[in-house]
Amino acid sequence: MLARRALTEDAARPEAVARLHARGGRTARENLADVVDPGSLVEYGRFVTAAQEDKRDLDDLLDRTVADGIVGGLATVDGRQCAVLSYDYLVMAGTQGMRGHRKTDRLLDVVERLALPTVFFAAGGGGRPGDTDIPLVSALDVTTFAAWARLSGRVPRIAVVDDNCFAGNAVVAGCSDLVVATRRASLGMGGPAMIAGGGLGDVAAEDVGPIDVMTANGVVDVVAEDDEAALVARELLGYFLGPVEEWTAPDPAPLRAAVPEGERTAYDVEPVVEAICDVDSVTVLRPSFAPELLTALGRIEGRTVGVLANDTRHTAGAITADAGDKAARFLQLCDAHGFPVVSLVDTPGMMVGPDAERTGLVRHTSRLLVAGAQLQVPLVGVVLRRAYGLGAQAMLGGSTHEPLLTVAWPGAHLGAMGLEGAVRLAMRRELEAIEDEAERERTVQELTAFARERSSALNVARHFEIDDVIDPAETRAVVARVIDAAARDGRLRGSGRPVDTW
Repeated sequence: MLARRALTEDAARPEAVARLHARGGRTARENLADVVDPGSLVEYGRFVTAAQEDKRDLDDLLDRTVADGIVGGLATVDGRQCAVLSYDYLVMAGTQGMRGHRKTDRLLDVVERLALPTVFFAAGGGGRPGDTDIPLVSALDVTTFAAWARLSGRVPRIAVVDDNCFAGNAVVAGCSDLVVATRRASLGMGGPAMIAGGGLGDVAAEDVGPIDVMTANGVVDVVAEDDEAALVARELLGYFLGPVEEWTAPDPAPLRAAVPEGERTAYDVEPVVEAICDVDSVTVLRPSFAPELLTALGRIEGRTVGVLANDTRHTAGAITADAGDKAARFLQLCDAHGFPVVSLVDTPGMMVGPDAERTGLVRHTSRLLVAGAQLQVPLVGVVLRRAYGLGAQAMLGGSTHEPLLTVAWPGAHLGAMGLEGAVRLAMRRELEAIEDEAERERTVQELTAFARERSSALNVARHFEIDDVIDPAETRAVVARVIDAAARDGRLRGSGRPVDTW
């Protein structure tokens, strides 16, 4: 038994491991070792070989088809239970064999029964046509993809892509809650052979779905260096494993100067997020996709929270079609897994104009309203500077009274639309009657200044359209108290609803 077990270890194939390392890769066992606590892995199917006995002798099967190309089992991370799986790129380029599918299905059944958070290293070349021992025609009755997709919302699932990842392997990544990829990764629904077979020409594997494409289109959540993907996955998994006991509060004072006074001045909102969350606890997701809306996971007093924030450096913080999709999917993720949501609002509203409408703006931005209205986890809204129109309502679950608490910072303004635009619309006839253009613009500015005073946070609060106006330095403490009130038993439970891959 020990001799046969030794054949399944990396040490039994040093030359192949050296070649993989030379091109920047890591073995399946190295990946899993970087994620789980030492000695905690309980492996499933270690001794399985590929279903190719009619064309390989036993020694070749034991040497070249180790574990049928997938390593997995139960383990712990920081003492808490999870599951881990990794396709093995050293076994026929990580392709999916029929016995490998059976192993995966077995382990996914255990994952579902025990509700275990799961990390899946997905890189590989897709389905393997060479398993001749099991009679096949289409192989469309394989149940692995349905089993993995069925876990959506039920257990947290993080996929890691650190090499070429095509066809069925790409589906494993795409069906996951979060995707970590390295700079050498390439993702696609079909690899070079399938592309060529479809008459679409010869494409190098690295050009099918390179990382810059996959980050710009939102497929990848976090980019990691080649040797750090497993560590990033471990950090992401930590958000799903419950509160941490040790945390450090940031200095809240910088929040008082974090937002410029003028509405037309853009600023980086990430420091605001970091000043509200625990020190070194924030991970921004999909930063290159729809950058006008920031989505991040962080912690407040040790408890995981999701943060939405408008980034005024892009489209002035207006909500685009892509931003609607990004935010809606993020809200579903938080709701499924019990993460309270903090929404930091500074938006002129929904994006407008013919070019924007060609993107399906009405449909995509409405997804954010639907997702917000369905939230079962606590939502806390904080208006940083501007909260105008339907865009602001969408950021707040549909209304300033939908969150458990909606507060504003003292310099904030709220309105049905941008103030100057509202003046020009409401006073159109009166303004048209002013013949002198300079006088007309002076009138617009005077009326806008009046509207700004009326739409100030304090005046909005006086009419009880929001719950309070607070010192920015109080934000973290206020949010923490509301979340504590919602989590009476110390833990918030998620809805368990599927997370739209969208």
